[in-house]
Amino acid sequence: MKANTAPRWLGLDEIKVVGQPRGVITNIEKQTLVELLKERSKKAVSKYLSGLPNRSQIELVAMDMWAPYREAVRAVLPGAVIVIDKFHVVKMANAALDAVRKSVREGLTPTQRRKLMHDRFILLKRKKKLEPDKRLILDVWLGQFPRLQAAYDLKEDFFDIWETAKSSSEANKRYAAWEASIPSEVAWAFKDLTTAIRNWKTEIFAYFDHRVTNAYTESLNNLTRLTNRIGRGYSFEAIRAKMLFSGGLHIEPRPRYSLRETSHQGYAMAITIQQPEDEAGAKNYGVKISTLVQRLEAEGE
Repeated sequence: MKANTAPRWLGLDEIKVVGQPRGVITNIEKQTLVELLKERSKKAVSKYLSGLPNRSQIELVAMDMWAPYREAVRAVLPGAVIVIDKFHVVKMANAALDAVRKSVREGLTPTQRRKLMHDRFILLKRKKKLEPDKRLILDVWLGQFPRLQAAYDLKEDFFDIWETAKSSSEANKRYAAWEASIPSEVAWAFKDLTTAIRNWKTEIFAYFDHRVTNAYTESLNNLTRLTNRIGRGYSFEAIRAKMLFSGGLHIEPRPRYSLRETSHQGYAMAITIQQPEDEAGAKNYGVKISTLVQRLEAEGE
């Protein structure tokens, strides 16, 4: 049994299965796996989306910055709003900071290099979440290297936009000011980020008006790891069947029960059952991702 209804909030992602990246279709509201595509090409995604029942009910599509996904959604779901998952955006600010850290590390002594490698996680963590002793270590590194200080401040300010902006218009204005503040000596490190935002601006800033994310990212990463491990010796079709047709993992609406009083004394009660059905029959939202991970982990032990 597979999902048989289009989600209101659809997710497009990818996982590596049997050595290749595959297209992943998810229901973001229910956090379920809906389909696993053999390819993640525009043709494959367009074909799948075109065959979805009730696809007109899809309001939002969350995805990473993969152009074939955007092209497929624009062609098949012109009424849906595309939202780039903020995780894919903010991690680019951390990647830029880490690039600057590596450039600083090249001029250090072997002992200092090992120390800075060990302390990289302090740099990548938000300052407000650091323990006092870790904050002291951070201040020492930033005080020694102005380039690292500049990159760190840019990272923190970028994250602040994503955490506090109230609308796409506010986020746009704050981002423009942030981009203009990038010092020339670290601009190279942030080029991938600024280029991505220039190419995906509408879809990236749509997040601030439609706050959907692929909140199951961690589970999906675990799913990638597990499918790679159990996939040795299996075909893609076998792995897909194991993931999509596992018994007992599908999410279906439960009947709604209501109590109705049938006597003036209040003793006799009748139960009314409202079945969760539509014209096509009972809905099935797909396989719960977190539960699927648990099942595959148990099988791999």
